[in-house]
Amino acid sequence: FKVETIGDCYVAATGLPSPNPDHATVMVRFAKTCLARMQDIMSYLAVSLGPSTRGLGMRFGIHSGPVTAGVLRGEKSRFQLFGDTVNTASRIESTGMTNRIHISQETADYLIEGGKATWLVSRKDKVVAKGKGELQTYWIKTPGNGGKPAAGRDGAPMQGGNHDASPEEEGD
Repeated sequence: FKVETIGDCYVAATGLPSPNPDHATVMVRFAKTCLARMQDIMSYLAVSLGPSTRGLGMRFGIHSGPVTAGVLRGEKSRFQLFGDTVNTASRIESTGMTNRIHISQETADYLIEGGKATWLVSRKDKVVAKGKGELQTYWIKTPGNGGKPAAGRDGAPMQGGNHDASPEEEGD
């Protein structure tokens, strides 16, 4: 999965070098596992180091599409991904919320095709992404969020336009 680390961002990909028709399901399951493990670690740290460590978290941005890959030569040769898919995933991540898995319409379409529509909660508001315009995006249901409004860093519900659909609006 791991491709590279850019700053504090961990870049992961599936379906490389051979396309995987189940890539969206694989990547969302990977993100859910990462989030669950992070929450376990945070609980442990809160007990051993104090509650101030609960401020740490993760954001996930997942997008599906073609990429160009190659090895960059230089002082530190490394494998890297390029292209609009990588940029869009970055925009999805940066407009997401802490401890939430945020996905694009394209990834949602693959999940729906794979019978995973019940994993999705449509964002009421469209995301404005630099260079992309308005995007319809979705949250992935995970234990503890189940389609409820997203919580801020202090755990209180977010105010303004960053709310998830209510469970009645989810649809399958």
